[in-house]
Amino acid sequence: MQPKLSLLNDELIARIVEEAYQLMLKPGIKVQNAEARQLLAEAGAQVDEETMVVRIPKQIVRQALETVPRQFHLFDYEGRPTVQYGGDAVHFDPGSSGISVLIPETLEHKTAETEDLIRIIKVAESLPQYDAQSTAVVCHDVPKDLHDLYRLYLVMLFSKKPIVTGAFTNTTVHQMIDMLAIFAGGRENLREHPRAVFDACPSPPLIWSNFGAGNLITLARAGVPAEIVSMPLAGAAAPVTLLGAVTQHAAECLSGITIHQLARAGSPIVWGGAPSTFDMRKGGTPFGSVETAMIDSSYAQVGKSLGLPTHAYLGATESKILDMQAGLESGMGAMIGALSGINMISGSGMLDSLLCQSPEKLVVDAEGIAMAKRMLEGMKIHTETLATGFYEGVNFKGGDFLKQRITMQLFQKEQHMPGKVIDRDSMRGWKESGSMDTFTRARNRVTEILASYSRPELDPAKVAELHAYVLDLAQKAGMEELPRLEEPSYA
Repeated sequence: MQPKLSLLNDELIARIVEEAYQLMLKPGIKVQNAEARQLLAEAGAQVDEETMVVRIPKQIVRQALETVPRQFHLFDYEGRPTVQYGGDAVHFDPGSSGISVLIPETLEHKTAETEDLIRIIKVAESLPQYDAQSTAVVCHDVPKDLHDLYRLYLVMLFSKKPIVTGAFTNTTVHQMIDMLAIFAGGRENLREHPRAVFDACPSPPLIWSNFGAGNLITLARAGVPAEIVSMPLAGAAAPVTLLGAVTQHAAECLSGITIHQLARAGSPIVWGGAPSTFDMRKGGTPFGSVETAMIDSSYAQVGKSLGLPTHAYLGATESKILDMQAGLESGMGAMIGALSGINMISGSGMLDSLLCQSPEKLVVDAEGIAMAKRMLEGMKIHTETLATGFYEGVNFKGGDFLKQRITMQLFQKEQHMPGKVIDRDSMRGWKESGSMDTFTRARNRVTEILASYSRPELDPAKVAELHAYVLDLAQKAGMEELPRLEEPSYA
């Protein structure tokens, strides 16, 4: 039996949903995209074109909910269904859209460039704990007009895993879909076997921008999965109470689903988010706080009550380096997300409130993910009796159970065996192996991964077509050649 964390009862979930419906009528949802307003008006919503505020009746939203797929898959490069959205399936991917990376030698943060993203992709590709890749950082060595599509380009070249991504404009979302279609063999094949899900973000409180709503419409019509990333900031851009933030999240997601399904009913969409509390002392957004995790767990429970696939941002930290705080906050977040049955959990590898990515943290977080996934397996019954059968022939000696054949048969099924990053040696053994701390072991593991990484074998004709497509866009943006695809050298 898969253990579950539930913070809300059925009555409270019903109140949250009902108040979300009320918010969509008063004060309403500000929709800054004209086409989205037209879709809503044609469906029966009350639209004020001057203020762009739309009042969406409950029945329109409920009709939209009826057409949302309860489950769908993301496929890898080979066309295999690898990630399941829906039910209680739990997957992890690295956190996305960072602007900097941690330099392991100096512990400084540097602006991310091509070589940094390639390094992150290689590490995530080599760790089985990550079921999908993400477009983890923005590469600042290409023009701003290419920031979103260029990072997708690199993931497609260096990985075969499914991808969690997102566009930054209403123009580039079309271009990114075209890029995915090149590898898929056309847009219809991409619709049938989507490799990527695109984040689409409302702006708190209760705003769908021209860009956010436009992305929803484009993705729906292309049949490419969309993932709503609602970001209520409790105490600043959302009510200060956790339940108030969850209710605002529900209103933003329900309104987004309505726009999306009106554009094309039956297209896949995910109930997701990246909320946070507002730190009244520092003015920050503590993504590693337990209250943030509680909002995530709760809104996921609301989404599940509606039968929807789920996503959350967990496993991040406000720490600037890989220290005890980073481990504490990231591990707790991963475990809470897993126990909440959230389908895709983003955030691994991230430091400094989602601003910085670190391959070394990806390695450490992978161990936390493995522990969380072991927890999800729950307690297992392997033998006819629970314990009594083990005591036959035992003479009250501490090591008797080590001699039993069944011990050797079952211990690996019962116990997760961590990798080299986790130290379980004696003090003597630890000293003999170099007295390394966790960060040093993680650095060594990253070095091993990069040394053993082999670039995936891809269809050369499709790679050439993809390169030509992106190069053409780069040249139109004023860049003669794309950056060389090399490894970073920080030393």
